[in-house]
Amino acid sequence: MSRNCEAEGGRVTVAIATTGRSDIAGRTIAYLASLEDRPDRLIVSVAQADDISHKSLPPLPFPLEILRGSKGSSVQRNRILDAESENEVILFLDDDFLIADGYISALRRSFLCHPDIVMSTGHLLEDGIHGPGLTHEDGLRVLRCAPATPIKPQIKQTYSVYGCNMAIRVSTLLKFPERFDENLPLYAWLEDMDLSRRMARYGKIVIDKSLIGVHLGTKTGRTSGFLLGYSQVANPVYLTRKGTVRRLPAFKLMGKNIIANLMRSAFPEPWTDRAGRMRGNMMALFDILRGRSAPDRILEFDQTLKRR
Repeated sequence: MSRNCEAEGGRVTVAIATTGRSDIAGRTIAYLASLEDRPDRLIVSVAQADDISHKSLPPLPFPLEILRGSKGSSVQRNRILDAESENEVILFLDDDFLIADGYISALRRSFLCHPDIVMSTGHLLEDGIHGPGLTHEDGLRVLRCAPATPIKPQIKQTYSVYGCNMAIRVSTLLKFPERFDENLPLYAWLEDMDLSRRMARYGKIVIDKSLIGVHLGTKTGRTSGFLLGYSQVANPVYLTRKGTVRRLPAFKLMGKNIIANLMRSAFPEPWTDRAGRMRGNMMALFDILRGRSAPDRILEFDQTLKRR
């Protein structure tokens, strides 16, 4: 630690990209406004005007900017990056991620005390993505029972941040203008890993256990099982060919998902379309054999599904 960790850190922008989940995003923003420890600015990136509305929100104790444009996680997050240059840290949160009171100050301290950090992710007390999902009330109960936020950063280097809560040093982006890969459309499976590995050229990628939160893993508004299944295979292959992700971690993740979908297709969880994911996996493998595999193929499939 080369700096005084008790000093005031840089300004923090919270950024949320959301589509088709205005109620969920609105409740998360209202919760963020209720905290004593608040960000300096909030940017929300939407695809439709009704994805979020000033009128649906309570009075906010920080400036809010709403950006509107085309749909897709990477595209929407890049709009935010292009709009942010004044604050030192930008914290991307999923629209169903609840941070503990104290997260923002802990993030400031972490980036101040460790100037070699370029990206960080926090410690999840619960992650509803692995089950039926949590309600906002569930998430608040978990946070109320959580231990106090550690005063000092508790960092450990990691291969990739977790996209539901990932912070980026803005000054690094201004010097090395990396962006999320817009060739990963819609849900943009593995965009967090791809950006992490590119940003690792400039500094440390870490998990910081002083950054505490809960990922609700809300199931509404997510990509269809078939499209996600295709991305689970096509996206890792694309990233290895691109050279940002090593083959071993990419193929281990891909294999893990294929095996899980295959094993659970007969008796799937009620909240997961395992059969759809398995069909998507198989289509991607077939496309690889034919030399047609590409992440943006899901846009063609999406249009076909909508016409049915």
